[in-house]
Amino acid sequence: MSVAAPATEPVRNRCATPDGLGIAVYDFGGHGPDLLLVHATGFCAGPFGPLARSLSPRFRCWGLDLRGHGRSDRPADGDFAWSGFATDVLTVVECLGLERPFGFGHSCGGAAVLLAEQARPGLFRSLYCFEPVVMPDAARAHIAAHNPLADGARRRRETFPSAEDALANYASKPPYRELDPEALRLYVESGFELVPADEGGDGRAVRLRCRRHDEAETFAAAGDHDAFAHLHQVACPVTLCCGKETDAFGVRLMKADAEPIPDGRVEVLEGMGHFGPLQQPAVVAEAVIRAFGAGAGCGPDGAPRPAPPAGHGAGTPAS
Repeated sequence: MSVAAPATEPVRNRCATPDGLGIAVYDFGGHGPDLLLVHATGFCAGPFGPLARSLSPRFRCWGLDLRGHGRSDRPADGDFAWSGFATDVLTVVECLGLERPFGFGHSCGGAAVLLAEQARPGLFRSLYCFEPVVMPDAARAHIAAHNPLADGARRRRETFPSAEDALANYASKPPYRELDPEALRLYVESGFELVPADEGGDGRAVRLRCRRHDEAETFAAAGDHDAFAHLHQVACPVTLCCGKETDAFGVRLMKADAEPIPDGRVEVLEGMGHFGPLQQPAVVAEAVIRAFGAGAGCGPDGAPRPAPPAGHGAGTPAS
């Protein structure tokens, strides 16, 4: 499998955050209301290509690379507090002039869209969050005391002799070998850059754009944000989804997240784990389309439904 040049990516422009960072924006195209896609830690928007294509008959899809990821700038001070990811989301919505878009977030991206919605209630028409990293205090304390993901990120291999070597390496080991082949190829195209000549590059060697230290710091900050405490402030319908085979954020946590949200519901998708949106993008896209249709805040024509009455509890959780 060959790896195309990065120029093939649908990068539209860059948006500047209030703290001076350039955020890369992707225009995936499509027809219908706007839908913003936000990626997981260590990834970037590019691998959402297959998901966006499956969504494109119903939505105009956009993506962004969160700070320190993909083609976006990294914080000069190395601060990867997740409030900064919410700022990135808010910046892109404003920069693109999106009016009450739909939002999709995977893992860290799920927390980012929820934090953005909490900062500006009503920002989104509806959200679909696939295993968002939003935890009650006990789980946050556990992550602070023991975070194997941060430890693992610090040991990641950063460079490869070529993009083809990087792709072959990832395709041979979990969890990457479980990804949709096109999503994996796009991850290598989007998530790597040539090693500069003045740093020993030979014109073929590549390195991770999201450097391993920055990824580790992002994981380490996962328990610091307080999105869980403010879920009651979310003003739009939210579907919280997990893969049935997940080893990360399962149905118990999704139910805990849904409970405080005025219009929250839980969904479990068969045959996938934490990386479901990149494993089975077409299946996840079907679920998103269902949720953003009659089941989660808008009618079949995309028109928003009236807000639920005050005090309305979470929807019926999936078992």
